[in-house]
Amino acid sequence: MDDHGDDFGPWGWENTATAVQRTEEEWATIARYIRHAANKLGPQLPLCLPGEPQECGRPAQQHVLAWSAHLKAVAHHLIEQSTPSEARGAHAVGPLYQRRLAELRAQSTPVHAPH
Repeated sequence: MDDHGDDFGPWGWENTATAVQRTEEEWATIARYIRHAANKLGPQLPLCLPGEPQECGRPAQQHVLAWSAHLKAVAHHLIEQSTPSEARGAHAVGPLYQRRLAELRAQSTPVHAPH
């Protein structure tokens, strides 16, 4: 996968206060976990984080975003291929997904909490 989301524009111009604050090492660990999960489902994502054979120079946080988007697309495609009916698939990508997302958000500190 060569798509690192660069079409959105140069990396680093946004205000990072809204994102979870992590060190580059912590972002790299998460990026490796996401890549590993996505690679289990295929196709293989490149070894392009800092210090890896195909180092691309992008920050680990950008890899977390790009590879998470890839993993989400793979999961959605698997739902489409696995559903016994259109209604069952719509339920999985709609209410079931939204419930799980709400549970995950409740388990973590709100990043964009209204004041």
